[in-house]
Amino acid sequence: MCITNLAPSLEEEVDPQTADFYRRALRTLADHGIEFPVGGAFSHACFTGIRRATKDLDLFIRHEDYDRIAALMQAQGWRTEMTYPHWLAKVYAGDEFIDLIFNSGNGVTPVGDRWFHDNADADVLGVPVKVANVEDSLLSKAFIMERERYDGADVAHLIQAVAEQLDWKGLVERFGPNWRVLFAHLTLFGFIYPGERDRIPAWVMEELISRLTADVRRPPAEDAKICAGTLLSREQYLHDVEQLGYVDGRLTAASTMTPEDVAVWTAAIPARQAALPGASGASAGGAAATH
Repeated sequence: MCITNLAPSLEEEVDPQTADFYRRALRTLADHGIEFPVGGAFSHACFTGIRRATKDLDLFIRHEDYDRIAALMQAQGWRTEMTYPHWLAKVYAGDEFIDLIFNSGNGVTPVGDRWFHDNADADVLGVPVKVANVEDSLLSKAFIMERERYDGADVAHLIQAVAEQLDWKGLVERFGPNWRVLFAHLTLFGFIYPGERDRIPAWVMEELISRLTADVRRPPAEDAKICAGTLLSREQYLHDVEQLGYVDGRLTAASTMTPEDVAVWTAAIPARQAALPGASGASAGGAAATH
């Protein structure tokens, strides 16, 4: 999907000092030929028109570009940090920061070359940029089902805004074996917008329904002791993997995470940090991070 001349810039949402930081960082990356589709609240506003205050700027990058990006940012006098090696780094200018995202927090959606094709053009603080494709934004948001944050409304709003322009075939392919997550969101879309159910191509729903029907008719799965809930929430299914003996879905072929990644990501859960002796609250990295 490719749209040009999207939503207005971030001038109204960002204070001047922060805006200067963002602007300089974007220009530095652009001047050095580094690709970085803009995501987060900005890309969501581009496609849906829903504008909301944002505490940072989300840039999708290739993992192999991080060292070069870090060197460029440090040359500007800013601090860089590989906050979570399996998916997220940050650039700091004082208390302000930019997120550099190269995977999802659950390790399911690594940023690859497909994320850099046919991106829409937009403007961020006077800097021409590319915006993360709707399909990629939808994929990354679909798995965020934390107790304190659920991005299902964002998924529904993206579909409602641009259903006719979506690359539906590519979207189904992107979800791959996790098609049930997509099916759940599409089913909810029909509940949320009952008069717009036909905007989802019939073949998409028929294909997913046929997969569900085939699954129902299969004998019990050998992987019955896997809990894939950890791919949706890093906290709410810990009881299953820590107390009930389920295999963590993040430690299967569904995710790129290692046991060490899972341990670090779990330790960063705000509630666990707050429970530590002498803790005064969650760190900025842990509190701000999501899938």
